[in-house]
Amino acid sequence: MDIDFVITWVDMDDAKWQVEFAKYSGNKGNTKNGVSEARFRDYGFLKYWFRGVEKFAPWVRKIHFITCGQKPEWLDTTNPKINLVDHKDYIPVQFLPTFNSVVIEYYLHKIPDLAEHFVYFNDDFYIINHIGTERFFRNGLPCDIAAFLYNPSWSQWYKTLRNSIQIINRNFDKKEVTKRDHDKWFYKDYGSKARWNYILKPYGKFITLRTPHNAQPYLKSTFKEVWAAAGKELTAASANRFRSPSDYTPELFRTWQICRGNFEPYNTYQDTKMFPLMLRPKQAVKAIREQSYKLVCLNDNVHIRNYDMVMENIKNAFEHILPEKSSFEKV
Repeated sequence: MDIDFVITWVDMDDAKWQVEFAKYSGNKGNTKNGVSEARFRDYGFLKYWFRGVEKFAPWVRKIHFITCGQKPEWLDTTNPKINLVDHKDYIPVQFLPTFNSVVIEYYLHKIPDLAEHFVYFNDDFYIINHIGTERFFRNGLPCDIAAFLYNPSWSQWYKTLRNSIQIINRNFDKKEVTKRDHDKWFYKDYGSKARWNYILKPYGKFITLRTPHNAQPYLKSTFKEVWAAAGKELTAASANRFRSPSDYTPELFRTWQICRGNFEPYNTYQDTKMFPLMLRPKQAVKAIREQSYKLVCLNDNVHIRNYDMVMENIKNAFEHILPEKSSFEKV
């Protein structure tokens, strides 16, 4: 079984990108519009993402590296595993340029030569320990956790999650789905992560699922199914150049996949950890150095204190476990 990786990246220091960004955003600091610096800045760790892939997941068939026509100067794009993908290669031109990560994700199934089985990474998701194909796919299906999470928040992100759940409830009957795949929804290894599954058992509608903010396995065919059912809504939302309350999140595709039963139950929290660097920078450094997990997310924020020191400590931790250049770096 061929498995591809897909990763998105942007160089906010690129002059051409800055011109377009300023033209369409108006206000760089407008965090309510999803255009804050933390959403786009690159802290120089991308080479460790590639080193982690080569050392800990050498089985990957192809890496589809998505940018808006950019590439790091150190990246060796002649490496046969790299497919350099421009937004215009797979996103309809009428929606470009886009600075909305969810629009970039809506069309992943359109990437040329993308395998049916692929794992999607943001550029702040890293592999820091040996990981096998079975961590992402078993029996040809993505490994995932089907666990509800009550989200009372009224933030923009949770509004978009609710948009996605409306489409799910329009297409799936919760009682039928959880009865058909009972053993997947009430899988013993989920532990306390699945407590809302039991609490909401009598409730007839889907609510949002737990979202392990990390590398996510998908079937390409899932995207095609969702587009067939909700193409009108996704097309309309594609016009949002920046994040908007009318967006649909990638959770739409993941939740659809789960509701179709196209997953193998796995408690992804057991080897995955998200570190908000504003709150837990020391714990992030320790986890990388000690390789405490297989996958980590280093979540940026404009309010990180002692930013330069935090980034230097993380860089040193990566150097500790990944000191050697990968074949993805120019000699």
